[in-house]
Amino acid sequence: MKKAILFNFDVDKANNQIKVERSFNAPIDLVWAAWTESDILDQWWAPKPWVAKTKSMDFREGGHWHYAMVGPENEEHWARVDYLTINPEKHFSAYDGFADADGNPNTALPRNKWENNFTEQDQGTMVDILLSFQTLDDLEKVIEMGFKEGFTAGLENLDQYIASQFYLRKQNKPNNKPRVSSYLNFPGNTEAAFNFYKTVFKSDFINGIQRFEDIPADPNQPPVAEEVKKMVLHIELPILGGHILMGTDAPKEFGMSVNNGNNMHINLEPETREEAKRLFDELSVDGNIEMPIQDMFWGAYFGSFADKYGINWMIHFQNQ
Repeated sequence: MKKAILFNFDVDKANNQIKVERSFNAPIDLVWAAWTESDILDQWWAPKPWVAKTKSMDFREGGHWHYAMVGPENEEHWARVDYLTINPEKHFSAYDGFADADGNPNTALPRNKWENNFTEQDQGTMVDILLSFQTLDDLEKVIEMGFKEGFTAGLENLDQYIASQFYLRKQNKPNNKPRVSSYLNFPGNTEAAFNFYKTVFKSDFINGIQRFEDIPADPNQPPVAEEVKKMVLHIELPILGGHILMGTDAPKEFGMSVNNGNNMHINLEPETREEAKRLFDELSVDGNIEMPIQDMFWGAYFGSFADKYGINWMIHFQNQ
């Protein structure tokens, strides 16, 4: 059973502060990502019908997030967040204030300091937020501008995002029980191949088809090419005895090529991150590493290689 959402919003005028306590029914890694990754922030930060639009983000100490709140008539209100301290999945602090489209601070409007603390709880995560203002006038101006109502609506957007992402994560793999599957690479016809396998095995795809256009945008990388967007990024199909067949397209636009030597991998999903690292390190000795094991955007610790006998492997630990 999901725990009830806790939400406390207190205005401390004596100290020019706003204190917020908010719980989320999701693990701390998912909540942290939602507060620190621009593609996710854009999905919840603005109260509907407004939307957030990131122009640039560099989440590191000394970095900043430059974004706009965009209204239903395409009006834009720009802001800038300057990050001060970061302790991953535990705490970050930053200055937040209004700005122009070039990121220059608007000194005529209030600026405040955010201190966000993340605490793992049973079946969820608590976020404690402290906003500090230079003057009482600044605090009251922000309240008059509808900060409480807007922030509350944004947090409700985040609840919806977390619920859907947590559901998809659990739907794909509800736990870290060890699993072995076969992973197939195709030169662009993954969907046709898996529709054929679907008919033969009389089963259905797990969580539909994920495409390259679903990859979160990265302002430091070029956008996905139009001819690649509809290609298959990931697909899963149960076949016999609980075995899962997985697949992807390998676009030539990404410098990939498919042949009889690299079109299939044994995919290992161990129970722990430590076991994933051990398997990767030991199996890849004297082999050819394609992708070093590392944290990936889809929430996994992942790496791939061909061992010294030419057998292709993937190691995949899904963070829960």
